[in-house]
Amino acid sequence: MTVDLVILQPIVALVAGILILLFPRLLNILVAIYLILIGILGLVPH
Repeated sequence: MTVDLVILQPIVALVAGILILLFPRLLNILVAIYLILIGILGLVPH
């Protein structure tokens, strides 16, 4: 089963938004993880 990046990004954004509302200290960690994942996925050849 493959997960399309177009479907994955809104789901990640929604979950991250909810977690940030519940735990504001997570903002730095979640943003860093998101940027790292997007960077890695951008470098991986399709």
